[in-house]
Amino acid sequence: MRPAISRSLVPMLVFLLSLLSLAVSQPAQAWWMYTPGDTVDNVGYQPKQPIPFSHKLHAGEKEIPCQYCHSSARRSTAAGIPPLNTCMGCHRLVDPEHNLIKQVAEHYKNNDPIQWIKVHDLPDFVRFSHKIHVNAGLECQGCHGKVQDMDVVSQVAPLQMGWCIGCHKTKGAKIDCVACHY
Repeated sequence: MRPAISRSLVPMLVFLLSLLSLAVSQPAQAWWMYTPGDTVDNVGYQPKQPIPFSHKLHAGEKEIPCQYCHSSARRSTAAGIPPLNTCMGCHRLVDPEHNLIKQVAEHYKNNDPIQWIKVHDLPDFVRFSHKIHVNAGLECQGCHGKVQDMDVVSQVAPLQMGWCIGCHKTKGAKIDCVACHY
C-alpha cells in the first residue's frame, strides 16, 4: 500500500506546478507568437517595382495624404493600390513629359494596370481591416513606418501576431482570437 500524500503538501504541489507551467508557457507562447521565418517576418523587404515610385516625393515633399491615393483604406479591409486615373488626375498637368510619367500614361491609355508588387502581406487566415484601424484614428506610419521619408517602400514592422497583440494591448483593443481570425 502506497503512503497517501499529506494534505499539507497538496497546496504546495499545486503552487509548484503552477510556477512550472508559467515558466514553460511564457517562453512557448513567446516562441509561437514571434517565430521568425513566416511570410510576415519580412522586415526590410523592399521589392523592385515595375515603375519607380517615390513616396518621399508624393507623401513627403508634396504632402499628399495617404488616403488621397489609398482612398479605400477608410472604407474597406484593404488599403488598395490606387487606380491609374488617380495618378493621371494630377499627372495630366503635373510633369507629363517626365519619362516615368509617360510610362504611367501609356498604361493608362491602354487600360493596362501596373503590376505593383505587394510589400506588406499577411497570411490568408488573418483578417486585417484597414477600415477599422483608420477609423479608430491610427496613423498609417504605426504599421508601415515613415513612408513619407521612403523613396522605395519597405516593410518596417514584423507584422507577426505577437507584434499586433502588443499594439492591441497598448491601445486597449480586443485581443480575443476572433478579432483577427474569423
